[in-house]
Amino acid sequence: MDVIERWSGGYACLLQSALRLGNEQFAAHLGIAVRTVAAWHSDESIVPRREMQQLLDTAHEQASPAARQRFALLLAKERSPVDSTPPGAQALRVAIAVVIRDSDALLVCRRDDAAAGITWQFPAGVIKPGGKAETTTVRETLDETGVHCAVRRHLGNRLHPVTGVLCEYFLCEYLAGEATNSDVAENVDVMWVPRNAVPRFIPVDTIFPPILAVLEEQT
Repeated sequence: MDVIERWSGGYACLLQSALRLGNEQFAAHLGIAVRTVAAWHSDESIVPRREMQQLLDTAHEQASPAARQRFALLLAKERSPVDSTPPGAQALRVAIAVVIRDSDALLVCRRDDAAAGITWQFPAGVIKPGGKAETTTVRETLDETGVHCAVRRHLGNRLHPVTGVLCEYFLCEYLAGEATNSDVAENVDVMWVPRNAVPRFIPVDTIFPPILAVLEEQT
């Protein structure tokens, strides 16, 4: 079992993801306030006080073997260098748009031979060498879905737990346009989904924790 000598907000969020709990569920599991969990998502460098460290130790120790394994994998990715590409090579980076419209979030259904034929995701696109992630986010969302959006803030980045690709996440505001499947070669459908229903479409353990925080804080 991996031992955490000192928990940080970031490590706590990884444990939350491994346990597959939303902010309110994780707070209840630890017996703490939801705002404390939200603070960890906002600043991963936060070091919880001693009593909180003990609560996190206990939650980790009492987690199921499967949850501890998920935590170990997430921890290994977190501790590994992000840039492991050879000198001169360009790392593959993907911009991902979390587009919010009132109580809904925008999802696309991709064709995926490796995942039972289809898989639901947030709109995304590869960031070209020298390109800006924010520009890619807005352009790819429009190209894929017909929806105009504006970047509100950067939610962070990570190596995706399934694909291993470096992902840049952006919270985006809906501006205009009807959601339509504008890329039939790659996508099966485009849909506005209630924010609290997103984990029904995307496995919660693969959703970037700051996204879960955004979905919960706005419902």
